[in-house]
Amino acid sequence: MSGFLEELLGEKLVTGGGEEVDVHSLGARGISLLGLYFGCSLSAPCAQLSASLAAFYGRLRGDAAAGPGAGAGPGAGAAAEPEPRRRLEIVFVSSDQDQRQWQDFVRDMPWLALPYKEKHRKLKLWNKYRISNIPSLIFLDATTGKVVCRNGLLVIRDDPEGLEFPWGPKPFREVIAGPLLRNNGQSLESSSLEGSHVGVYFSAHWCPPCRSLTRVLVESYRKIKEAGQKFEIIFVSADRSEDSFKQYFSEMPWLAVPYTDEARRSRLNRLYGIQGIPTLIVLDPQGEVITRQGRVEVLNDEDCREFPWHPKPVLELSDSNAVQLNEGPCLVLFVDSEDDGESEAAKQLIQPIAEKIIAKYKAKEEEAPLLFFVAGEDDMTDSLRDYTNLPEAAPLLTILDMSARAKYVMDVEEITPAIVEAFVNDFLAEKLKPEPI
Repeated sequence: MSGFLEELLGEKLVTGGGEEVDVHSLGARGISLLGLYFGCSLSAPCAQLSASLAAFYGRLRGDAAAGPGAGAGPGAGAAAEPEPRRRLEIVFVSSDQDQRQWQDFVRDMPWLALPYKEKHRKLKLWNKYRISNIPSLIFLDATTGKVVCRNGLLVIRDDPEGLEFPWGPKPFREVIAGPLLRNNGQSLESSSLEGSHVGVYFSAHWCPPCRSLTRVLVESYRKIKEAGQKFEIIFVSADRSEDSFKQYFSEMPWLAVPYTDEARRSRLNRLYGIQGIPTLIVLDPQGEVITRQGRVEVLNDEDCREFPWHPKPVLELSDSNAVQLNEGPCLVLFVDSEDDGESEAAKQLIQPIAEKIIAKYKAKEEEAPLLFFVAGEDDMTDSLRDYTNLPEAAPLLTILDMSARAKYVMDVEEITPAIVEAFVNDFLAEKLKPEPI
């Protein structure tokens, strides 16, 4: 276990008091669940979370009175076998840019933190787990590294005593079990979803992008049903009142989790680690995730010809999917789109390499560390080039890491599969020198 943790966290962590702790000692202490808390001292929501998380952490571990980093010292390996809920440890991963502010923030934390100087490792963790909002808290199996729960904030709210520890993912059928509503008041059991593809739609009336997507999604739903496909959508409301829920749901021809069933709505948010709305998760008839990018797929495929939207290894960059550039490092091959076949040829060139990378990480049950795009010539691409200060050359092979404000550029006359593969492998091996965006 310590090998995985050291690869993830490095050799040393620090307590709130500034004492160093060897990462390998976590294995000796029998830590089975690792929480990664992503935050920043300047964020008021992070300050609020730290207070509630400290109480939660103390209750679970039973050592709140022992002070920051309790039990994390070098002699911890000699302790008796910990109670199951004491096998939890939390590590703070900060985005602070000022060391004094960071020190003031972590001083009262009873858990551990990545050292301030480990800025590169922190950034890698933000990218690896595609953290887009703070505060965020995810739980990992400390032995395998698999993500157990992507939305630990809801764990704190829903299970304050830790009775459901270690909060592992449950099958969709189990989480959705119970009555579902139609907007005419009719109630159906969740068993009616058997054999259908399912879209789990997290949305709210107060959110303008949600309302815009809903209008498109209503038409997509109608087209898919008229084509004879077994498809159902479940609305999981984030509305702030039942009246708002009812008003919004009246526009929808599909099903919803009852607004009053807050526990089930929260469990679905936890299951899929929802960090923002609107989000559309598309499931196969067995309840397995086909895509988390249903919003992008619906907007890109208005005729629903590609339903149920299995992910493509390489995407053509567009206004609707450009938001994914902010989710982590992205390989973008810029081409001259005045040649109609140029974009398709570029996709075919990149695809085998993308498929190899995706398969490698899927075997480890991890998300691929890169997304792959081909970009033609349009206003959005021009804006991207301007923002990242890229040359006007085409073809131009790049890796853009927006969160790190870094770019990697290969400007050669001919892009070959060997060049792309070497470029990707060097990036993953951290052999490339970044340029600032």
